[in-house]
Amino acid sequence: AEQLQTIGFEGYALGGLSVGEETSLMYDMMEYSLPLLPADHPRYVMGVGTPENLLEGVVRGCDMFDCVMPTRNARNGVLFTSFGKISIKQAQYCDDEQPLDPDCECYVCRNYSRAYLRHLYKSNEILASVLNTHHNLYYYQQLMAGIRQALEDGCFADFRRDFYTQRNVSLN
Repeated sequence: AEQLQTIGFEGYALGGLSVGEETSLMYDMMEYSLPLLPADHPRYVMGVGTPENLLEGVVRGCDMFDCVMPTRNARNGVLFTSFGKISIKQAQYCDDEQPLDPDCECYVCRNYSRAYLRHLYKSNEILASVLNTHHNLYYYQQLMAGIRQALEDGCFADFRRDFYTQRNVSLN
């Protein structure tokens, strides 16, 4: 990373993470590498995907991410919510008339129940993938918007703490 600075790139990418190693090792590599890169240039971590990974990447100095997780998980019936992930294919959602995420303002959460989303998924309807993908992408966009706003407002630590508290997960 130090040697790359001498070339003078417009931004820097950190790759080879999130390919099966322990999450703690991925975070260790971010902690080691990202501070070596110029803070006034974009620092991009490739293929990092869980909402938790995004928050922890920001803590460690990452500016940008990409991943297939919201779309891949959507196709497989796994949906991100303000209280964690749910697998819409589970029988517990068969008669559940609640919105997917009561805190979400996306089109899917405003118009469809968990039961209907489960029905579409279990019936192999293409609409299931469309609606699930729409919701997951909306969730990720809102998460990143919240992170950006918290950084601008100087309250990212509170945002991060609240994120984990809402999911009943303790911060390390």
